[in-house]
Amino acid sequence: MKLTKDQRKKYRVRNKVKKFSSSERFRLSVNRSTKNISAQIIDDEKKVTLVSASSNTKDIKSQKMSKKDLSKLVAEQLAKKAKDMKITKVYFDRGIYKYHGRVKLLAEELRKNGMEF
Repeated sequence: MKLTKDQRKKYRVRNKVKKFSSSERFRLSVNRSTKNISAQIIDDEKKVTLVSASSNTKDIKSQKMSKKDLSKLVAEQLAKKAKDMKITKVYFDRGIYKYHGRVKLLAEELRKNGMEF
């Protein structure tokens, strides 16, 4: 099976993150589309999503915001949920996306709200 360019990028980044992962840190995975952004914290050992936040929920979608503001709002929600579960240290998995624009804004807002990566 031949992998596409996007799949190769995703696996390359994800394998680098997993190589240095430990049981005390979880993986923060980001997914971005043309209109929405979502992020989730994943425990790779148990293969379970612990916390997730998305701009595709009803309460966020009803607000008319720019895409940059949506990524900041999603980051605030994710950080709040992670604090409730006492998760502060994660590995940032940007996937196939460059660390630029909305992905960078999401990461910076998570750092402001107490996440370490």
